[in-house]
Amino acid sequence: MISVRIQEGDFDPGAELARLEGLGGGALASFIGLVRSDGGLIDMELEHYPGMTLKAVEAIVAEAVHRWPLLGVGVIHRHGRLKVGDRIVFVGVTSPRRAAALEACAFLIDWLKTGAPFWKRERFADGRARWVEACASDDAAVARWVEA
Repeated sequence: MISVRIQEGDFDPGAELARLEGLGGGALASFIGLVRSDGGLIDMELEHYPGMTLKAVEAIVAEAVHRWPLLGVGVIHRHGRLKVGDRIVFVGVTSPRRAAALEACAFLIDWLKTGAPFWKRERFADGRARWVEACASDDAAVARWVEA
């Protein structure tokens, strides 16, 4: 079971985990990303081009399925205006073995951060707003997955 959703509304992590758990694997790994409150941030607007974004995320998931023996993958990425503490992203994978589940989950998180075409604009309590730029640490995290 592969499920990729790009949506504005929130998601239920428990329901997503239960769906993956029901596939009968020996290991389930997951990640939930939240809007941080760094530096007085009050909210974040995530913009995207729907067809392009879905296709890019599906390609990232397909690569994970190719690399590891996965029984199921669930990826949800939200868009729109999100407040501090809101859930942004869910990644869940199930596999017969824990190493594959953990590695595939980390791979998906790293690649979603750098390879999914979302544009993020942060707004702060003092009235400032800024577009989020690419981060060198995110590029370094994804570099470990690049095959020679």
